[in-house]
Amino acid sequence: MAKQPIPKTMIAAVKQFADPQVAHDFFVQMRWPHGVACPRMGCGSADVTYLATYRRWNCKECKRQFTAKVGTIFEDSPIGLDKWLPAFWLIASNRNGISSHELGRALEITQKTAWFMLHRIREAMKNENLDPLTGTIEVDEAYIGGKWENKPKAVRRAAGWYGKAEHYKSKTTVFGMVQRGGRVRAWKVPDATKKTLLPKLRDSIHYDATVYSDSATAYTHIDEYFLQHSTVNHSMEEYVRGNVHTNNIECFWAVLKRTIGGTYTHVNPRHLDRYLAEQVFRFDERENTDGPRFAKATKQADGKRLTYKALIAKS
Repeated sequence: MAKQPIPKTMIAAVKQFADPQVAHDFFVQMRWPHGVACPRMGCGSADVTYLATYRRWNCKECKRQFTAKVGTIFEDSPIGLDKWLPAFWLIASNRNGISSHELGRALEITQKTAWFMLHRIREAMKNENLDPLTGTIEVDEAYIGGKWENKPKAVRRAAGWYGKAEHYKSKTTVFGMVQRGGRVRAWKVPDATKKTLLPKLRDSIHYDATVYSDSATAYTHIDEYFLQHSTVNHSMEEYVRGNVHTNNIECFWAVLKRTIGGTYTHVNPRHLDRYLAEQVFRFDERENTDGPRFAKATKQADGKRLTYKALIAKS
């Protein structure tokens, strides 16, 4: 197989991957940079023979055949890699994501297929580096859901203050932390209580880190677990005190909310973790250009799987 370059621009990616064979060869070299090996569980043999006519390999060890899609997020997908790879490019390079309707039009596939593809790509984007964050860490929680102001005026007037409070409670809570100059972590959580957030803090932040937060009661006494903890009191209109602030994690929430409100419009809470994974991936790769960012997302497709049955399951 001829070595394929990583495209630098969208137009270069479209031209390069228009040929299904080129798209196939590109993914093969991304998945197996040191040579093709059998992906079957318990095998892993590199003693394989390529059947070029069928774009598949025969493993001499386990006597089974496999394609480049086996054992990846693409497995069992009838969509060719000449469409999968541009889809990876589009979601990895657009700061505010891409809707399934837009992707469907771009790739000439149905909206339902595009929606399934995007969720599989988000599954591939999930952060695999779970090492504790170090240095200076900002932590904060946010609430995802529709705006009270967007409800009809008659509904708001009838509900009054109590209705507004109940609407706020109906939102989905997300919790995140960012290492200044480094990575971000974010999860959907059941609530913003200390009982819920403290285990996340202790598992995800090194004990000798400096942690900055707002003055929410959930962060009271967390200085017992970290080298230093300082707060800013937003209720008193205090947002920055010297080096103490949570502006970076709040900027992350702002981009996430623009993405959900502007591009995706509505996100079912049971899928929210994958949308967070998408946003976390782009944030962590913010220093990279589109080409390397796309290449890393494509490489992460290996070893992950999301079936349609699992995707739509309500439990």
